[in-house]
Amino acid sequence: MDRIKKLCSYLDLCESFADVGCDHGYCTKYMLERGLCGRATISDISPKSLEKAQRLLAKYIDMGKLASICCDGLEGIDPSTELILIAGMGGEEIISILERSFLPRRFVFQPMKNAPRLRRYLLSIGAHISRDEVFLSGKKFYFVICGERTGERVDYTPAQLEFGRQLQSPTLRKFLREEIEKCRGYLAGATPKSAAEITEKINFMEGVLKGEIV
Repeated sequence: MDRIKKLCSYLDLCESFADVGCDHGYCTKYMLERGLCGRATISDISPKSLEKAQRLLAKYIDMGKLASICCDGLEGIDPSTELILIAGMGGEEIISILERSFLPRRFVFQPMKNAPRLRRYLLSIGAHISRDEVFLSGKKFYFVICGERTGERVDYTPAQLEFGRQLQSPTLRKFLREEIEKCRGYLAGATPKSAAEITEKINFMEGVLKGEIV
């Protein structure tokens, strides 16, 4: 739940909200309970997951404030929805969803892996990224990328493409130190080719920590 609570802090006031891949529906509950959206949509490709969210949010369905859709990605979501959350999926899966459908007017994406690929994709299609950072929940780190369909394009440095825009944040620095230690552990059993790749990754992260790579 700590991850969900932190994720909710990235959600703000909107007329319409959709939680794609909603699982239990806690983020939508947060939005509706606080009056942060006029209407909401929950969706999931799994009927069982959707049923859990429907039970949690039954009163809002009865009030006509919430629609529930069983669909793959954004296929059943109204493109005019003001704010769309996609969390808990891999970055490549989020990219696949966007390629098959549309880029939301405003978005909060929380990829479980491959955040750099998602970041590069969003920039390649002209998305405006307004907030891009990492947070720690328990012992795990999570990247969050927020933005809009239109707006001024933000230029990213090589380090920012890999790790987001908050390169000096204590959380990111902790993430980098832990990743460096993991990579050093991988070197022992690595092939020469893999060892070279791991060493290159370590050097890059150390350069970011030292401020030599931006």
